[in-house]
Amino acid sequence: MKILMIGSGGREHVLTWKIAQSPRVEKIYAAPGNGGIAELAECVDLSVEDIPGCLAFAKEHNIDLTVVGPEVPLVLGMADAFEAEGLKVFGPNKQCAQFEGSKAFTKEFLFRHNIPTAAYKEYIDYDEIIKDLGIYGYPMVIKADGLAAGKGVLIVENEQDARAGMEMIMKKKEFGEAGDKVVIEEFLTGQEASMLCFVDGKTIVPMESAQDYKRAFDNDEGLNTGGMGTYSPNVLFADVELNKRIKAEILDPIIDGLIADNMDFKGILFIGLMIENGVPKVLEFNVRFGDPEAQSVLMRMESDLVDIMEAVIDGKLKDCNIIWSKKEAVTVVIASGGYPGSYEKGKVITGIENVKNCIVFHAGTKLINGKLLTNGGRVLCVTALGETREAARKTVYDNIGKIHFEGAQYRTDIAKFN
Repeated sequence: MKILMIGSGGREHVLTWKIAQSPRVEKIYAAPGNGGIAELAECVDLSVEDIPGCLAFAKEHNIDLTVVGPEVPLVLGMADAFEAEGLKVFGPNKQCAQFEGSKAFTKEFLFRHNIPTAAYKEYIDYDEIIKDLGIYGYPMVIKADGLAAGKGVLIVENEQDARAGMEMIMKKKEFGEAGDKVVIEEFLTGQEASMLCFVDGKTIVPMESAQDYKRAFDNDEGLNTGGMGTYSPNVLFADVELNKRIKAEILDPIIDGLIADNMDFKGILFIGLMIENGVPKVLEFNVRFGDPEAQSVLMRMESDLVDIMEAVIDGKLKDCNIIWSKKEAVTVVIASGGYPGSYEKGKVITGIENVKNCIVFHAGTKLINGKLLTNGGRVLCVTALGETREAARKTVYDNIGKIHFEGAQYRTDIAKFN
């Protein structure tokens, strides 16, 4: 098989790594790829948003399966374009990708199908939302409705901050068109958890669980990021009763809702959960693998990912027996200095060749004239397996100091329990 991987981040690197393990795969192309993906695939200078260009490439090179990693091309309709030309593609269509493309769309689905989530209200008028500030008390959650590169969610502590946040989103347009509509929600307390699921339109199968760390610095301090590390499995999901509730109150109603709404969802559904006193509620949906959740989760997958993807596309997910390692995984992100604020690119990376018993997935790197350079906020993801979480964690931290670039920063408390 010939595979085309769409994307250039850590998620796409781990997907390429996992797909390359399939004995059925003979060649992988990546559009545009990165410095690490280049070791496994032939990188092609195409933007993830260039749907006509990617489609033409897939036709010209007789691609058997295109895997869409990031959310933007899915929201733009890449899966629809490939399917219209009779090409096999993994990722939900444009209609279903609205679960990530619009916060209001997701909330409406959740309420329509009685799936537990935070109370909310949506707005397109600035004056109207200003009148309603504080209707759910404080802290209050403010979300730009559209895609905002993971930065469109504000948690404000008082009316003054709420007014400033609304000014930023709707007046100053700091998130562009994503802020044309705004959703405000009640603030949920508890523990966050990530659940990645395969969905084929009529069956939903959760993968092994993971726990993400969003804040930039140790002890969950600093700004929210795209994720600074993960571990798998998540200790919360050792609770049998919690798993039963998630299936009965969230997973089953999601599938029933998709069928009732005539939504042929095929791909990955990422469910962000808030769990308090054993009660799960949905925070958000995404329509692709989480990053860096994918690194820890796919590290533990023993089944052939290509087989599973084809089963999803063909509506045969229920026939899959997905096998997972009993070992535990830990991933720590090395980021550029200043991330998630402003940061510099083009710093020379050294020392990856000295890493032992870990896999270093590239999230924001570029190869130029044989040199590996930083090319993003989150640069590398160091991942290890161990018989225990503590063993995996020790392996990662024993190795992470071997990697160097100017300004490198990472958390030292990923998967650490007091």
